[in-house]
Amino acid sequence: MEAPAMEPGEMEAMLRAAAEFASYPGNGPSSPFVNDWFFSPANYSGAHGDDTVRQFLEQYPLPKLLGVRLMYLGWMKLLPHAWTKYFLRDMEHHFCQAMAFIQAGLLANSKNTRQLACKAVIHLLDKAGDSAVVVDTFVQHNLYPLLMNCLTEGDEEISAISLDGIKRLAQIPKGIEIIFPPNGQGSVQLHKVAAQSSSMARIRILSLIAKLFAVSTYTATAIYDSNLLSLFEDEIKDRRDMLKTLSALEVLYELVEHPHSNIFLLKTNLLQLMVDVINDSSADSIVRSRATLISGRLLSSADAFTTIDRNCVANLLLAIDKLLKMEESLNTDETESALEALGLIGTTSAGACLLLTDSSNAARHVVEASFGRQGRGKQLAALHAFGSISGVDRQEDQIKLDNQAEERLKRFVYTTARNSPKLTPSALLLSVLQQDPDIRITGYRVISGLVAREWCLMEICSKLDIINLVTDPKMEMTKLGMEARHDCCLAISKALSSSHLLHEPSLSELIGKLNEAVKRGPYLSERKRVEPQPVVVPAERF
Repeated sequence: MEAPAMEPGEMEAMLRAAAEFASYPGNGPSSPFVNDWFFSPANYSGAHGDDTVRQFLEQYPLPKLLGVRLMYLGWMKLLPHAWTKYFLRDMEHHFCQAMAFIQAGLLANSKNTRQLACKAVIHLLDKAGDSAVVVDTFVQHNLYPLLMNCLTEGDEEISAISLDGIKRLAQIPKGIEIIFPPNGQGSVQLHKVAAQSSSMARIRILSLIAKLFAVSTYTATAIYDSNLLSLFEDEIKDRRDMLKTLSALEVLYELVEHPHSNIFLLKTNLLQLMVDVINDSSADSIVRSRATLISGRLLSSADAFTTIDRNCVANLLLAIDKLLKMEESLNTDETESALEALGLIGTTSAGACLLLTDSSNAARHVVEASFGRQGRGKQLAALHAFGSISGVDRQEDQIKLDNQAEERLKRFVYTTARNSPKLTPSALLLSVLQQDPDIRITGYRVISGLVAREWCLMEICSKLDIINLVTDPKMEMTKLGMEARHDCCLAISKALSSSHLLHEPSLSELIGKLNEAVKRGPYLSERKRVEPQPVVVPAERF
């Protein structure tokens, strides 16, 4: 870490202040050395090098200075200079001394000092190679409880830095044993700390749990075994304080992003709790929206349906179905969150089958909203979800579903088309591709998934305008749009290659366009490159 440049006289002022405080009765050595140093002709010139400062700090150790109530602003302003220039640089070579220094810094009253001490923890953990020494010295100097105190009682900045320090400790082998001792009898029990803390501190503890959960499966297991996930339940159950509930949901939303979260979270009552929040008409719409998205993420993995109670999933789908039926009085964000959640559930084959065959018919809302044009945001969310349910995000051999689910999917599409002015699925799909670029990109997703079905392939091949649009190299101007359009061409071409339609003479022009578009790739256009041409100009013009 590079130290900030020091103004002329700042080092001398720092040393004067430090020496004065260190010479207070009971706080440190008396001042003969200081007097000798300051009034020595060799030192009073104001030009003090590293050796001089090191000599002073050996006589007046910074851990001792930090224990003093430092009232002079000049010293507090200059402390970071001493820390960064003369301590952090070599602290990993004096590990035990560094720990004592950090301990004093974490106990200091100054915000700046505690902040620097938290940063020093991270710096030291990054440099320390012997994890056994780290564990022993952390315990010996009682640093973990001090970091936890900074997390729960410090301001926002100190809390964030101390959280990073605890997370870094958990990433070191055996470091997690400080946070979760094998005997379960550590000096800091997160359950007890949370019970005795303010609501803001409890949210910070939830944030720490989420960060530790992401470190490894081992830490996630330790969190689950310690029953710390119940802290989320406790905060969300009490919905009298909307901001507190929303904060807990935001942290839980972050936690469920991690790949191994479902394994543990679905063993708790959190999914049923999310259903209760969605059904709570007195809850704020943003709270219900976040609970809906969390539910979708919880059920977005293939193994989710092997561990969860199907009745709980059925209750969730009924809650989302009820929510979407209330769209006259529904908040737009709430509608979009509900549709996005259905898309998340439909990402896997098991989830898509459940959506299409469940008695709630929740997937019907997705299909109808995809072509309803009842709000751009709602249509975008629905089309993206429809693409996921259709299988665009699944492996090729998992795109198609079981017979009952496939029949329901086909029926939903044809019923929606019949009840619209477009009358046919091909006309519906074409109308999507004729809208703005964002809608069009989600339309490519839907076609890429649906076209694996023979009935959809026939619909697309019956509409040459669809082929003209998806093969037009000038249609999209963004990288995302070009890639989505090309993926759509690939999906149609692949579906044709295994279909009897491949040998239909009437489709030869269509097939030729698709082959050319696939071969051209996503980024090349048909525009010819114009080479520079020499121009002959008669001399008379000049």
